[in-house]
Amino acid sequence: MRVLVERYELIEAVGRGGMGEVWRATDRELGRTVAVKVLPPELTRHEEFRVRFRREARTVASLNHRNIAVLHDVGEDTADGETTPFLVMEFIEGRTLTDVLADGPFTVERALSVGRDVADALAHSHAQGLIHRDIKPSNVMLTSEGGIKVLDFGIAKVVAETTTRLTATGMTVGTPAYLSPEQLTGRPVDGRSDQYSTGCLLYELLTGRPPFSGDSPFAVMHQHISQEPVPPSGLRPQIPSSVDTLVLRTLAKDRDQRLGSAGGFRCAVGATLAGADTPAAAAAACAAHACAVP
Repeated sequence: MRVLVERYELIEAVGRGGMGEVWRATDRELGRTVAVKVLPPELTRHEEFRVRFRREARTVASLNHRNIAVLHDVGEDTADGETTPFLVMEFIEGRTLTDVLADGPFTVERALSVGRDVADALAHSHAQGLIHRDIKPSNVMLTSEGGIKVLDFGIAKVVAETTTRLTATGMTVGTPAYLSPEQLTGRPVDGRSDQYSTGCLLYELLTGRPPFSGDSPFAVMHQHISQEPVPPSGLRPQIPSSVDTLVLRTLAKDRDQRLGSAGGFRCAVGATLAGADTPAAAAAACAAHACAVP
């Protein structure tokens, strides 16, 4: 059994992905169950990555929102001459949306509810100057109480900042099915990039599949850049036109055509969920909540 820094006892691996391995663990000092994310050695053996990682963790630790997984600690463990950075987060009882989607698409109301809660988490993080950059089903958990938690804030930024200067990492920054056109073409990223990725997530919750798919990551990337998605109602006719309008706006190729902020996105999703049946009605509902929806 591995113990990190003589404190965190790794009990069981509960998740694996390109950004590392997650363990259910015991914090020996405080006697509580936590989630420990051990980052991949392909990146963490580089001092530049570790410095940026520690810096970004301080920003992530400042986030305090019911829909964002709490970061308890960040550290480095050294074993057999290799340094391994890790994150210690609250342990969440539940399933990722990737696992939940295996059971089929959500109802319209449930999909919109999840989308609103993700947008609410993003509005909070964006206000702290933190863009997620990797919103996707495996980074959102549905808790056993029915709420949602967004995971992995900050990690994609550090990867994006360092992989262009580190050779032979084998890392992909983000998942092609959920990346915005500006991320794929190397343009600057802002909060509207997270909105696009959340739109891809919402599309999948509604229809059971992402807006674009193909035989290779490059085919999917090309579609994000140059092809318009089929409206969600084209796959599930019972989806209302107001939901089509909302989702397609978040997936605009030109980010200036998306909703102006995560707060505006949250209000638009909430208005649609409440039954606003036209874009004008959604905008009016948002204006009543002081949200900017251009």
